[in-house]
Amino acid sequence: MAAARTISQLHDLHGRTALLTGGSRGLGLQMAHALGEAGARLLISARKQGDLDEAAAELRAAGHAVDTFAADGRDDAQVTALVDHALATLGQVDILVNNAGATWGAPAQDHPLDAWDKVMDLNVRSVFLLAREVARRSMLPRRQGRIINIASIAALGGSASMQAAAYHASKGAVASLTRALACEWGPQGINVNAILPGVFPSRMARHLLAPGTVEPILAQLPLRRVGDDEALKGAVLLLASDAGKHITGVLLPVDGGASAVVGA
Repeated sequence: MAAARTISQLHDLHGRTALLTGGSRGLGLQMAHALGEAGARLLISARKQGDLDEAAAELRAAGHAVDTFAADGRDDAQVTALVDHALATLGQVDILVNNAGATWGAPAQDHPLDAWDKVMDLNVRSVFLLAREVARRSMLPRRQGRIINIASIAALGGSASMQAAAYHASKGAVASLTRALACEWGPQGINVNAILPGVFPSRMARHLLAPGTVEPILAQLPLRRVGDDEALKGAVLLLASDAGKHITGVLLPVDGGASAVVGA
C-alpha cells in the first residue's frame, strides 16, 4: 500500500490547470492567487482585456503562470471560444471556477425584465454552459475534474436590504445546479461544489459597505467582520485539490457565520 500523502502533498496543484471566470479582480483574483500559489497553471477570463492585463501582471509578479482570454459570459459563442482557447492553451482543464457574476438592485415590483435576463444569463446560463463544455470536452473523457461554482449566501434566503430578486434567484439556481451536476457527474470522477461568499469588499457589494449601512450587517455576523483578501483562499484550494477529493455536492458558506444565525 502506498504511504498516505502529507497535507502539503494533498494541497499541491503543480501539473494541474485552472480556468477562472471573473478572474481580473476581487474574489476571482483572490482565488487565482490561491490556485497559483499551490502550483496550478492559470487561465483567467473577464470581459475587459485591460483588466485582465493588470491582473495577469500582478499574478506573474507573484510567480504564477497565467494566460488570459477576454469573453462575455452572456454570449454563448464567446463562452465556447473561451473553452476552445483553454484547451488549446492549457491542453486540458483540471479545475473550473465559475466566478463571473452580476447583480441588479431594484424593488421586486419595479425590477426590469431586461435586467432580470442579464443577471440570469450571466449567473446561471453561462455557468451551466461553461460547466457543460468543460466537462464534455475535457473532464468526462478523462474521468476527473473539479468544478467550483461561486454562488452566494443570497442563495439561502431573501434580504429586504438588498432588494435584488434576480440575484437571489440566480444564486439559488447555481446552488441547485451544483448539486444536480455533482450527482450526475460524480460517477465519472468529477467533483462539483459551490462556495457561498457572504459580504466581501467588491464593486458588487459596495452599497452594503457604506457608512451607516455596514454597521448593522456586522452586528449580525458572529465574527463581526466582512471577508478580506485571503478569506476565500483556503476554501477554493480545499475544493480544487486532493485534500477535498471526497467532497462533492457541498454548498460551503464563507460568510463570517451569517448563515448560522437564525432569523438573520
